[in-house]
Amino acid sequence: QVQLVESGGGLVQPGGSLRLSCAASGFTLDSYTIGWFRQAPGKEGEGVSCIENDYNTYYANSMKGRFTISRDNAKNTVYLHMNSLEPEDTAVYYCATKRGFCSSYSRSFTSWGQGTQVIVSS
Repeated sequence: QVQLVESGGGLVQPGGSLRLSCAASGFTLDSYTIGWFRQAPGKEGEGVSCIENDYNTYYANSMKGRFTISRDNAKNTVYLHMNSLEPEDTAVYYCATKRGFCSSYSRSFTSWGQGTQVIVSS
């Protein structure tokens, strides 16, 4: 069964850090592009970051310099390292897979995890 499982979310103070994980089972991630998206209450979903199978990476403007995406194909896992977190980063974070190039268009991604909640608050 193809499955993506996010983990690593939680409550963190402003300025803090978290590392989110996206672990795949039932298939290998190494030939896929992986994207991170987030959904905040009352707001539209948005793309956060993306990594292609050749390790090219992309970030939304507001995440550049704060977030880092990486992949460990041996562990079949993609990570999102988030630093200097702000209350505006509070959201449910999802990872998703697609073939081919990165895209900010969520509907181009075919498999999704269940999400992990990130709350940035003092």
